[in-house]
Amino acid sequence: MIQNLDDQIMFYLFGYPVNATLFYTWITMMVLTILAMWISSNLQSNKRPSRLQVLAEMLVVTLNQQIHEVSNDVPHKYISLISTFFLFIATSNILGIIPWFDPPTASLSTTAAFAFVVFCAIPYYGIKNAGIKGYFKKFIDPTPVMLPLNIISDFSSTFALAFRLYGNMLSGIVIVTVLMMLAPFVIPIPLQLLGLLTGTIQAYIFALLAIVYVSAVAPQEVLINNDTKGE
Repeated sequence: MIQNLDDQIMFYLFGYPVNATLFYTWITMMVLTILAMWISSNLQSNKRPSRLQVLAEMLVVTLNQQIHEVSNDVPHKYISLISTFFLFIATSNILGIIPWFDPPTASLSTTAAFAFVVFCAIPYYGIKNAGIKGYFKKFIDPTPVMLPLNIISDFSSTFALAFRLYGNMLSGIVIVTVLMMLAPFVIPIPLQLLGLLTGTIQAYIFALLAIVYVSAVAPQEVLINNDTKGE
């Protein structure tokens, strides 16, 4: 039987319980911090870059391209938020191949926190792009009758991210657990490789949907340019 990560008490810190979700989140953050320090300490601009630097640059370029294609806007606005989502989710899922490590993304607390950040980022970027008037105008577009539905849409679409990621990760853990009980010496290796692929895909999907939501209200200059091109 799989126990909820939030119910697994790992240890007590200053008298407060630290559950498995926090514990594995801290490990993921520590791994990302160490990797970032390692890569940034050996950056080369005049000499031939290392393979690790090339990999990091490819990742940044790919994320920038994806953000630009989806948002039709300059990617530097969103790169810090979107790359954090992608790297954290992908890293925690990849670390899941370690037998004792339970990905924090399999906890509803983690995915709900991500969805809440996206929910707060939507008005932030919307107002930043189009101003207060332009942002709130979207709620009565195309007609004021749509106001309640547009408000509900903002809530439901963003928090659906939490349940989508949580459901996908938890179902994967359940399937792996069951199959390992049935064939513990045959199944693990193929499933671990499949887990690496699906974990990366889940990180990509979450980041992609986050881009769609936070860039829903385009800057006025982008709208004007698009109208000009259409003419």
